[in-house]
Amino acid sequence: MRYVAIGDSFTEGLGDELPDGTVRGWADLVAAGLAAASDSPVRYANLAVRGRLLEPIVTEQLDRALSLSPTPTMITLNGGGNDMMRPGTDLSRLVALTEGAVRRCAAAGVRLVLLSGGDPSARLPFGSVMRRRGVALTAATAELAARHGLDFIDVFSDAEIRREQYWSTDRLHLNSAGHRRVASLVLDGLGYATEAHVVEPTPVGQRSLLVEARYYRKFVLPWIGRRLGGRSSGDGRSAKYLDWTPVHAG
Repeated sequence: MRYVAIGDSFTEGLGDELPDGTVRGWADLVAAGLAAASDSPVRYANLAVRGRLLEPIVTEQLDRALSLSPTPTMITLNGGGNDMMRPGTDLSRLVALTEGAVRRCAAAGVRLVLLSGGDPSARLPFGSVMRRRGVALTAATAELAARHGLDFIDVFSDAEIRREQYWSTDRLHLNSAGHRRVASLVLDGLGYATEAHVVEPTPVGQRSLLVEARYYRKFVLPWIGRRLGGRSSGDGRSAKYLDWTPVHAG
């Protein structure tokens, strides 16, 4: 098995930080699960970078993935979340970009697995807009996957992962529990019987004005500043595993 993950912060693993500060995430956990299931090492690369729009994911990252030697046997693709947070998003263009990636992988003989990201909209500013776009993009991606006979892991429609206990304090990225749940959904969707990770419900208090003010100051205003300045949280960052990295069982 030679597995490459491409995408944005969701696939990079943001929110699942280890004690040494490195980022893990669901794709790393999937690679480990594949190694455990086959009882042999998996070659793994993760080319995802936070903040990336879909176009560079399906061009620059996919170019890099398909140029690895030996060629990947499987690629997972998620993207479009950052596109949907921008005004005037053209969902038909996102679907067309994804279909281009589908055709390229098919031509290269590489198995492509499509994923939708978790739905964070309930706790985000302008979340209703994000949800409408997410529902539409998820449906279109599901139809695309069915038409091409691809596996589609629909995390966006998973009601369990919408609970606050699966999300980081920025309300946009999954935490460690969220990434563990996604990994279990992916492994199960790939045919490796895996019990979906679930966390126990805990009381969720009402947010005070002070809590909301701190949230906007720490997360929302910096995001707006980057948008106005034409910057991205991934500027100057490199993918964490640019070449094949062995992942062993256990």
